[in-house]
Amino acid sequence: MKRRNHNNRQVELPNFCHMGVSLRIALTTEAALVAGVAARAADVPAFWAEFVALSALAQPALLLTLLALCAAERWLRGLPYRMGVGFTLLLGMAVPVLATLWLSPLLAGSQPVPPAGVAVFALLLGAGLLAYFNLRARALSPAITEARLQALQARIRPHFLFNSLNAVLSLVRSDPHRAEHALENMADLFRALMGNASQLAPLEDEVALTRAYLELEQLRLGDRLRVVWHTHKMPADALIPPLVIQPLVENAVYHGIEPLADGGEISLNIYRSVDKVHIVVRNPIAADAGRHKGNRIALANIRERLLLHFDLDAQLKLEPLGAVYQVHIVIPYTRERTQPAPARPHRR
Repeated sequence: MKRRNHNNRQVELPNFCHMGVSLRIALTTEAALVAGVAARAADVPAFWAEFVALSALAQPALLLTLLALCAAERWLRGLPYRMGVGFTLLLGMAVPVLATLWLSPLLAGSQPVPPAGVAVFALLLGAGLLAYFNLRARALSPAITEARLQALQARIRPHFLFNSLNAVLSLVRSDPHRAEHALENMADLFRALMGNASQLAPLEDEVALTRAYLELEQLRLGDRLRVVWHTHKMPADALIPPLVIQPLVENAVYHGIEPLADGGEISLNIYRSVDKVHIVVRNPIAADAGRHKGNRIALANIRERLLLHFDLDAQLKLEPLGAVYQVHIVIPYTRERTQPAPARPHRR
């Protein structure tokens, strides 16, 4: 079983393949190296000489350690927490020691570094980093992160819901079946708005929600709104933060389609490339630049939620391409871990 904190949330080892985790490990290692050399150096020239010599050993050893931890990440995170910590520390000691023994003879003029010293340094640093990641996981508990995510999610513009109500009212008598379907779409959107923002959602559900939103907008805009979907390479089981695609499309409608008398086309391209999921939304750029500036609030909202969920492994890029405005989101491809099916009771 995995260890749980007082909020009943699972505490796991960090994902060593994530850029944010690797960057924190690298910066902490470099800071510890600087502090250790500064404590022993008599003057500035001596500090630089020793620091350069040790960095020539430490940087390759650190890189090899990060690669080894990333390669073993899935196996380590599948272990019980304490066992995973033990194997992580063992791997974090063994790789630097072996790397130092291999590199020391290749670096002419460098002072030999005792393997025992490398092992102790790696053990203390690894223990400190794991304690930090543990405390960070506790700090990002539902009491803090979920409240922040809910506040961010609540800022999503609700104006389309009121516009859609007016459109539905106009259909109640003329086309009651279509009005009923529109109300079902609105119920799905309200349900999503009130959902749990701390839980990642399947990509296929977010796409279905976006389709429901676009159907509501087409009640208002009619032929002025044209949508092209490219989802044949979409990983339906990928997990993404809730309500990320729909606000992008809402921005595309509000800032790209509504200001144009003849409307325009919104293009959505969702696909997987290696271990990343790409979400690309394109819309025409209206001549009214002041209206276009409103994009920034919603995009800042989405960027912060991506950061809370994926740290530095997510990207949000804004790319004006001539007469087209493009928003490109890149997130790690993660899926819900399947649990083994419970054993069936034996029947006599």
